[in-house]
Amino acid sequence: MKYRIAWMKGDGVGPEISDAAIEVLDSIQERFSIKFDVIFYDLGDRSKVVRGSALPDDTIEGIKSSDAAIKGPVGESAFESIVAVRQKLDLYANIRPARSYEGIPHVGKIDAIIVRENTEDLYKGIEFEVQGVATSLRIISEKATRRIAKVAAAYAMKRRKHVTVVHKANVLRVSDGLFRRVALEELRNSDLMVDEKYVDAMSMALIRNPEQFDVILTPNVYGDILSDEASQIAGGLGFAASANIGDLNSLFEPVHGSAPDIAGKGVANPYSMVMSLSMMLNHIGIYKSDRKAIQASAVISSVVEKSIKGGTLTPDAGGRLTTREVGRELAKGVREFVQT
Repeated sequence: MKYRIAWMKGDGVGPEISDAAIEVLDSIQERFSIKFDVIFYDLGDRSKVVRGSALPDDTIEGIKSSDAAIKGPVGESAFESIVAVRQKLDLYANIRPARSYEGIPHVGKIDAIIVRENTEDLYKGIEFEVQGVATSLRIISEKATRRIAKVAAAYAMKRRKHVTVVHKANVLRVSDGLFRRVALEELRNSDLMVDEKYVDAMSMALIRNPEQFDVILTPNVYGDILSDEASQIAGGLGFAASANIGDLNSLFEPVHGSAPDIAGKGVANPYSMVMSLSMMLNHIGIYKSDRKAIQASAVISSVVEKSIKGGTLTPDAGGRLTTREVGRELAKGVREFVQT
Protein backbone atom coordinates (compact mmCIF):
# COMPACT_ATOMS: atom_id res chain seq x y z
CA MET A 1 0.00 0.00 0.00
CA LYS A 2 1.24 3.51 -0.79
CA TYR A 3 -0.10 6.68 0.80
CA ARG A 4 0.17 10.25 -0.37
CA ILE A 5 1.11 12.60 2.49
CA ALA A 6 0.93 16.39 2.25
CA TRP A 7 3.58 17.84 4.58
CA MET A 8 3.86 21.51 5.55
CA LYS A 9 6.98 22.16 7.62
CA GLY A 10 5.74 25.54 8.85
CA ASP A 11 7.68 28.29 10.61
CA GLY A 12 10.28 28.65 13.36
CA VAL A 13 11.20 25.23 14.69
CA GLY A 14 8.75 23.58 12.30
CA PRO A 15 11.36 22.45 9.73
CA GLU A 16 13.60 20.99 12.45
CA ILE A 17 10.93 18.93 14.20
CA SER A 18 9.51 17.92 10.81
CA ASP A 19 12.89 16.53 9.77
CA ALA A 20 13.07 14.53 13.01
CA ALA A 21 9.60 13.10 12.40
CA ILE A 22 10.48 12.28 8.79
CA GLU A 23 13.35 10.11 10.08
CA VAL A 24 10.79 8.19 12.13
CA LEU A 25 8.52 7.91 9.09
CA ASP A 26 11.43 6.50 7.08
CA SER A 27 11.97 3.86 9.76
CA ILE A 28 8.28 2.94 9.55
CA GLN A 29 8.62 2.43 5.79
CA GLU A 30 11.57 0.13 6.35
CA ARG A 31 10.05 -1.91 9.16
CA PHE A 32 6.47 -2.26 7.95
CA SER A 33 6.94 -2.07 4.17
CA ILE A 34 4.42 0.77 4.01
CA LYS A 35 5.22 3.27 1.28
CA PHE A 36 4.63 7.00 1.61
CA ASP A 37 4.77 9.59 -1.13
CA VAL A 38 5.57 12.72 0.89
CA ILE A 39 4.96 15.99 -0.95
CA PHE A 40 5.94 19.28 0.66
CA TYR A 41 3.75 22.38 0.52
CA ASP A 42 4.00 25.94 1.78
CA LEU A 43 2.03 27.22 4.77
CA GLY A 44 2.45 29.99 7.29
CA ASP A 45 4.49 33.16 7.79
CA ARG A 46 7.31 32.35 5.41
CA SER A 47 4.86 31.36 2.72
CA LYS A 48 3.08 34.69 3.17
CA VAL A 49 6.35 36.58 2.63
CA VAL A 50 7.70 34.49 -0.23
CA ARG A 51 4.47 33.66 -2.06
CA GLY A 52 2.13 36.39 -0.90
CA SER A 53 -0.23 33.97 0.83
CA ALA A 54 -0.07 32.05 4.11
CA LEU A 55 -2.25 29.40 2.46
CA PRO A 56 -1.54 29.09 -1.27
CA ASP A 57 -4.11 27.41 -3.50
CA ASP A 58 -1.79 24.53 -4.34
CA THR A 59 -1.44 23.75 -0.63
CA ILE A 60 -5.19 23.42 -0.20
CA GLU A 61 -5.38 21.25 -3.32
CA GLY A 62 -2.48 19.16 -2.07
CA ILE A 63 -4.20 18.50 1.26
CA LYS A 64 -7.45 17.66 -0.51
CA SER A 65 -5.76 15.15 -2.81
CA SER A 66 -3.71 13.45 -0.07
CA ASP A 67 -4.52 10.44 2.10
CA ALA A 68 -3.55 12.58 5.10
CA ALA A 69 -1.71 15.81 5.86
CA ILE A 70 0.66 16.88 8.61
CA LYS A 71 2.13 20.27 9.46
CA GLY A 72 4.63 21.92 11.73
CA PRO A 73 3.72 24.98 13.80
CA VAL A 74 3.09 28.35 12.17
CA GLY A 75 3.59 31.84 13.52
CA GLU A 76 1.54 35.02 13.31
CA SER A 77 -0.42 33.87 10.27
CA ALA A 78 -2.25 31.10 12.14
CA PHE A 79 -5.72 32.50 11.39
CA GLU A 80 -4.89 32.84 7.69
CA SER A 81 -3.36 29.38 7.48
CA ILE A 82 -4.39 26.60 9.85
CA VAL A 83 -7.71 28.14 10.94
CA ALA A 84 -8.52 28.73 7.27
CA VAL A 85 -7.64 25.12 6.40
CA ARG A 86 -9.98 23.83 9.11
CA GLN A 87 -12.86 25.89 7.81
CA LYS A 88 -12.24 25.46 4.07
CA LEU A 89 -12.00 21.67 4.35
CA ASP A 90 -14.55 21.34 7.17
CA LEU A 91 -12.11 19.63 9.52
CA TYR A 92 -14.70 19.80 12.25
CA ALA A 93 -13.17 17.50 14.88
CA ASN A 94 -10.09 18.68 16.75
CA ILE A 95 -8.67 15.81 18.81
CA ARG A 96 -6.11 16.66 21.49
CA PRO A 97 -4.84 13.87 23.77
CA ALA A 98 -3.23 14.82 27.09
CA ARG A 99 -1.20 12.10 28.73
CA SER A 100 1.46 12.24 31.43
CA TYR A 101 4.62 10.16 30.91
CA GLU A 102 7.05 8.69 33.36
CA GLY A 103 10.27 10.64 32.93
CA ILE A 104 8.66 14.05 32.50
CA PRO A 105 7.75 16.22 35.51
CA HIS A 106 4.02 16.85 35.43
CA VAL A 107 1.43 18.70 37.47
CA GLY A 108 -0.77 15.63 37.77
CA LYS A 109 -1.43 12.23 36.28
CA ILE A 110 -3.70 12.53 33.28
CA ASP A 111 -4.89 10.41 30.38
CA ALA A 112 -7.66 12.33 28.65
CA ILE A 113 -8.73 13.42 25.18
CA ILE A 114 -10.23 16.81 24.45
CA VAL A 115 -12.69 16.62 21.56
CA ARG A 116 -13.16 20.18 20.34
CA GLU A 117 -15.57 21.49 17.73
CA ASN A 118 -13.21 22.98 15.19
CA THR A 119 -15.11 25.17 12.70
CA GLU A 120 -17.44 27.50 14.61
CA ASP A 121 -17.59 29.69 17.72
CA LEU A 122 -15.66 32.98 17.86
CA TYR A 123 -13.00 31.47 15.61
CA LYS A 124 -15.30 32.01 12.66
CA GLY A 125 -13.60 35.40 12.73
CA ILE A 126 -16.80 37.38 12.15
CA GLU A 127 -15.97 40.61 13.93
CA PHE A 128 -15.95 44.33 13.27
CA GLU A 129 -15.41 47.68 14.96
CA VAL A 130 -17.76 50.67 14.78
CA GLN A 131 -17.07 53.92 16.59
CA GLY A 132 -14.76 52.40 19.16
CA VAL A 133 -16.93 49.34 19.80
CA ALA A 134 -15.63 45.95 18.69
CA THR A 135 -18.16 43.18 18.09
CA SER A 136 -17.54 39.46 17.53
CA LEU A 137 -20.26 37.04 16.45
CA ARG A 138 -20.30 33.64 18.14
CA ILE A 139 -21.69 30.88 15.95
CA ILE A 140 -22.86 27.62 17.56
CA SER A 141 -25.10 25.40 15.42
CA GLU A 142 -27.07 22.24 16.13
CA LYS A 143 -25.50 20.46 13.15
CA ALA A 144 -21.92 21.10 14.24
CA THR A 145 -22.67 20.32 17.89
CA ARG A 146 -24.40 17.04 17.09
CA ARG A 147 -21.64 15.76 14.84
CA ILE A 148 -18.84 16.63 17.31
CA ALA A 149 -20.82 14.95 20.10
CA LYS A 150 -20.91 11.79 17.98
CA VAL A 151 -17.12 11.96 17.62
CA ALA A 152 -16.72 12.33 21.39
CA ALA A 153 -19.00 9.33 21.93
CA ALA A 154 -16.99 7.20 19.49
CA TYR A 155 -13.72 7.97 21.29
CA ALA A 156 -15.25 7.38 24.70
CA MET A 157 -16.65 3.98 23.67
CA LYS A 158 -13.07 2.85 22.93
CA ARG A 159 -11.77 4.21 26.22
CA ARG A 160 -13.41 4.46 29.69
CA LYS A 161 -16.92 5.36 28.44
CA HIS A 162 -17.04 8.73 30.17
CA VAL A 163 -17.71 12.11 28.50
CA THR A 164 -17.65 15.48 30.24
CA VAL A 165 -19.49 18.24 28.37
CA VAL A 166 -17.98 21.69 28.97
CA HIS A 167 -20.00 24.88 28.54
CA LYS A 168 -21.09 28.12 30.23
CA ALA A 169 -24.82 27.83 29.65
CA ASN A 170 -25.68 29.58 32.90
CA VAL A 171 -24.41 32.85 31.38
CA LEU A 172 -24.33 32.28 27.60
CA ARG A 173 -27.83 30.86 27.69
CA VAL A 174 -28.49 30.85 23.94
CA SER A 175 -25.18 29.81 22.35
CA ASP A 176 -23.81 27.55 25.10
CA GLY A 177 -27.38 26.62 25.91
CA LEU A 178 -27.74 25.11 22.45
CA PHE A 179 -24.36 23.35 22.70
CA ARG A 180 -25.27 21.85 26.08
CA ARG A 181 -28.75 20.76 25.05
CA VAL A 182 -27.79 19.12 21.76
CA ALA A 183 -24.62 17.48 23.11
CA LEU A 184 -26.49 15.95 26.03
CA GLU A 185 -29.28 14.77 23.75
CA GLU A 186 -26.79 13.01 21.51
CA LEU A 187 -24.66 11.49 24.26
CA ARG A 188 -27.52 10.23 26.40
CA ASN A 189 -28.61 8.00 23.53
CA SER A 190 -25.39 6.03 24.01
CA ASP A 191 -24.05 3.63 26.63
CA LEU A 192 -21.87 6.26 28.29
CA MET A 193 -21.46 7.98 31.62
CA VAL A 194 -22.09 11.66 30.85
CA ASP A 195 -21.56 14.65 33.09
CA GLU A 196 -21.12 18.39 32.54
CA LYS A 197 -19.07 21.27 33.91
CA TYR A 198 -18.99 25.02 33.50
CA VAL A 199 -15.76 25.97 31.77
CA ASP A 200 -14.37 27.93 34.72
CA ALA A 201 -15.04 25.04 37.11
CA MET A 202 -13.51 22.70 34.53
CA SER A 203 -10.26 24.68 34.45
CA MET A 204 -9.96 24.23 38.22
CA ALA A 205 -10.99 20.56 38.20
CA LEU A 206 -8.34 19.72 35.61
CA ILE A 207 -5.65 20.92 38.00
CA ARG A 208 -7.22 19.56 41.17
CA ASN A 209 -7.97 16.04 39.92
CA PRO A 210 -7.01 15.44 36.28
CA GLU A 211 -7.28 11.66 36.64
CA GLN A 212 -11.07 11.82 36.79
CA PHE A 213 -11.44 12.85 33.14
CA ASP A 214 -11.63 10.65 30.07
CA VAL A 215 -13.15 12.41 27.03
CA ILE A 216 -13.84 16.13 27.31
CA LEU A 217 -16.27 17.64 24.79
CA THR A 218 -16.07 21.39 24.18
CA PRO A 219 -16.96 24.23 21.81
CA ASN A 220 -14.06 25.64 19.81
CA VAL A 221 -12.63 28.38 22.03
CA TYR A 222 -12.97 26.53 25.33
CA GLY A 223 -11.25 23.51 23.82
CA ASP A 224 -8.36 25.59 22.58
CA ILE A 225 -7.72 26.96 26.06
CA LEU A 226 -8.38 23.81 28.07
CA SER A 227 -6.22 21.64 25.81
CA ASP A 228 -3.21 23.87 26.48
CA GLU A 229 -3.92 23.61 30.20
CA ALA A 230 -4.26 19.83 29.99
CA SER A 231 -1.00 19.61 28.03
CA GLN A 232 0.83 21.58 30.68
CA ILE A 233 -0.61 19.33 33.39
CA ALA A 234 0.76 16.38 31.43
CA GLY A 235 4.25 17.86 31.13
CA GLY A 236 4.19 20.62 28.54
CA LEU A 237 3.18 21.51 25.01
CA GLY A 238 6.30 19.86 23.64
CA PHE A 239 4.54 16.52 24.16
CA ALA A 240 1.11 17.55 22.84
CA ALA A 241 -0.11 16.26 19.49
CA SER A 242 -3.41 16.91 17.76
CA ALA A 243 -5.63 15.95 14.84
CA ASN A 244 -8.04 17.93 12.66
CA ILE A 245 -10.47 15.47 11.12
CA GLY A 246 -13.33 15.89 8.66
CA ASP A 247 -15.39 13.50 6.59
CA LEU A 248 -13.08 13.79 3.57
CA ASN A 249 -9.72 15.12 4.80
CA SER A 250 -7.47 15.14 7.85
CA LEU A 251 -4.53 17.17 9.10
CA PHE A 252 -2.26 16.44 12.07
CA GLU A 253 -0.10 18.91 13.97
CA PRO A 254 1.73 19.74 17.19
CA VAL A 255 -0.24 21.90 19.63
CA HIS A 256 2.64 24.26 20.36
CA GLY A 257 3.74 27.38 18.50
CA SER A 258 6.67 28.05 16.20
CA ALA A 259 9.11 29.15 18.97
CA PRO A 260 11.14 31.55 16.78
CA ASP A 261 13.49 32.31 19.71
CA ILE A 262 15.03 28.82 19.49
CA ALA A 263 14.65 28.21 15.75
CA GLY A 264 17.82 26.95 14.12
CA LYS A 265 19.52 26.06 17.41
CA GLY A 266 18.78 22.34 17.17
CA VAL A 267 17.20 22.13 20.62
CA ALA A 268 13.47 22.03 19.75
CA ASN A 269 11.54 19.14 21.27
CA PRO A 270 10.27 16.94 18.39
CA TYR A 271 8.00 14.66 20.42
CA SER A 272 4.79 16.55 19.65
CA MET A 273 5.50 16.22 15.93
CA VAL A 274 6.36 12.52 16.22
CA MET A 275 3.21 11.90 18.27
CA SER A 276 1.20 13.71 15.61
CA LEU A 277 2.76 11.36 13.06
CA SER A 278 1.61 8.42 15.18
CA MET A 279 -1.95 9.81 15.27
CA MET A 280 -1.84 10.23 11.50
CA LEU A 281 -0.79 6.61 10.94
CA ASN A 282 -3.53 5.34 13.24
CA HIS A 283 -6.10 7.44 11.36
CA ILE A 284 -4.89 6.11 8.00
CA GLY A 285 -5.01 2.58 9.34
CA ILE A 286 -8.59 2.92 10.54
CA TYR A 287 -9.97 4.63 7.45
CA LYS A 288 -8.01 2.53 4.98
CA SER A 289 -8.46 -0.73 6.92
CA ASP A 290 -4.68 -1.14 7.03
CA ARG A 291 -3.55 -3.15 10.05
CA LYS A 292 0.10 -2.39 9.32
CA ALA A 293 -0.50 1.34 9.68
CA ILE A 294 -2.30 0.80 13.00
CA GLN A 295 0.57 -1.39 14.21
CA ALA A 296 3.09 1.22 13.09
CA SER A 297 1.25 3.87 15.11
CA ALA A 298 1.29 1.62 18.18
CA VAL A 299 5.01 0.96 17.80
CA ILE A 300 5.76 4.70 17.64
CA SER A 301 3.68 5.23 20.79
CA SER A 302 5.57 2.46 22.61
CA VAL A 303 8.96 3.76 21.47
CA VAL A 304 8.01 7.30 22.53
CA GLU A 305 7.00 6.11 26.00
CA LYS A 306 10.18 4.06 26.44
CA SER A 307 12.41 6.83 25.10
CA ILE A 308 10.93 9.50 27.36
CA LYS A 309 11.30 7.22 30.38
CA GLY A 310 14.91 6.52 29.35
CA GLY A 311 15.84 10.20 29.07
CA THR A 312 15.94 10.61 25.30
CA LEU A 313 15.08 14.29 25.63
CA THR A 314 16.04 17.78 24.50
CA PRO A 315 17.25 20.41 27.03
CA ASP A 316 13.78 21.92 27.60
CA ALA A 317 12.64 18.58 29.04
CA GLY A 318 15.75 17.99 31.12
CA GLY A 319 17.80 16.11 28.52
CA ARG A 320 20.96 16.85 26.59
CA LEU A 321 20.18 15.70 23.06
CA THR A 322 19.59 17.79 19.95
CA THR A 323 16.40 17.69 17.93
CA ARG A 324 18.08 15.58 15.27
CA GLU A 325 19.55 13.18 17.83
CA VAL A 326 16.15 12.57 19.41
CA GLY A 327 14.70 11.91 15.95
CA ARG A 328 17.46 9.43 15.16
CA GLU A 329 17.03 7.62 18.48
CA LEU A 330 13.29 7.31 17.94
CA ALA A 331 13.83 6.01 14.40
CA LYS A 332 16.34 3.49 15.75
CA GLY A 333 13.83 2.48 18.40
CA VAL A 334 11.23 1.75 15.72
CA ARG A 335 13.66 -0.35 13.68
CA GLU A 336 14.77 -2.35 16.74
CA PHE A 337 11.40 -2.55 18.50
CA VAL A 338 10.57 -5.93 20.01
CA GLN A 339 7.00 -6.63 21.14
CA THR A 340 6.88 -7.72 24.78
